[in-house]
Amino acid sequence: MHKNNLHRNLTRRDFLKLTALSLGSLSLRPWTKLFALPDFPQAERLGRVCVGTAELKARPAYDSETLGTVYEDMVFPWIKEAIGVWPWRNNQRWVETPEGYIWSPFLQPVENLPQTPVNALPQMGDQTGMWVEVSVPYVDALIDNPPVRSAWWRHRESNGQPYRFYYSQILWIDQIKTEADGSLWYRVNERYGNPGDAFWCPAEAFRRITPEEVAPISPEVSDKRVVVDVGWGVQTLSCFEGNSEVYFCRISSGQDNGSTPLSPYPSPGFQIWRKLFSLHMGGSTAAGSWDVPAVGWTSLFVGEGVAIHSTYWHNNYGEP
Repeated sequence: MHKNNLHRNLTRRDFLKLTALSLGSLSLRPWTKLFALPDFPQAERLGRVCVGTAELKARPAYDSETLGTVYEDMVFPWIKEAIGVWPWRNNQRWVETPEGYIWSPFLQPVENLPQTPVNALPQMGDQTGMWVEVSVPYVDALIDNPPVRSAWWRHRESNGQPYRFYYSQILWIDQIKTEADGSLWYRVNERYGNPGDAFWCPAEAFRRITPEEVAPISPEVSDKRVVVDVGWGVQTLSCFEGNSEVYFCRISSGQDNGSTPLSPYPSPGFQIWRKLFSLHMGGSTAAGSWDVPAVGWTSLFVGEGVAIHSTYWHNNYGEP
C-alpha cells in the first residue's frame, strides 16, 4: 500500500505538550519541525480520505475484493473517476488510485500547491490582513491562545488529533512571524463566527486570495438567479443570467424533514442577504449538533442561517 507519511506528524504525547505552548514561546526549537508540510504524493490531482476509515477495492463495486483499509487524512494520487456500483445510493462514482478504488464520497479532491509566502500584510479596508485559501491537502497548526474554544477543536483535542486545516478552507491572516531559520509563519484566524481561537501555521500552505478573484461577476446584468433542485435523486445548482445558464454543479443540500427551506419554481424564492469569504458554522438537528470552522464562500439566504457554501469534510455531491 502507498505510504504517504500521514502518521509521522505528532504523537499523542507531543500533541498534548504542544497544546500548552504558543509559537512565541517555542522560538523555533525542534518542535517546529513537526509542523513541516508532509511529503505528499506527486500528482496533479490528489484525494484525501475524509472519513475515519474506507476500503480499497479491486474494482469500482462495493462487493468486489477488499485490498486494504485506508484511514482519515491519507492522501493518494487521483487517477480518474469511474462509474461503479453501490446499491441504494445516488452516488455511483469511484476514484481509481494506484492502490485500488475508493468510493468518491470518502475522498476529498485536493491539490498540493505550496506557495511563496508574503513578507508583509496588505491593508484591506480598515483591517490589516489578508484572506487565504489552504492550497495543500492539509496543514497542522499550533494554538496561539490556549485553551481552544470551539467544539470542533475540543473534539479533535479530546481524540488526541492535531489541530489541522484542510485544502480549500478560507481563513484570515492577521500576523506574520519570521523564525530564526528564515521560515515564515502566519497567524490564522476566522473573522466571522470564531469563538476566539487563533493558530500559527507554516505560511507556504496558504494561497493569497486576490481582489480580482472576488470582483463581481457580470455586474452589468441585473437578472441573476440561482436555481437549486433538492429532489432526492437530483441535487443540482444552476446559475442564470437572464435565460442563460452560466454555471452548473451537483450539490449536497442536507434537505431532510424540512431542514432546507423550499420555494416552488418559478416563485421569487429567497434573497441572498449576505456573502462571506468564510464563516464558522454550527447548529443542531434531530440527528445531533455540529460545529465546522472556516467554511468557505458562504451565501446566506434564509435568516436562520441556511446557506450555500463549500465543503471539505465530504465529497458526497448528488445526495442530500
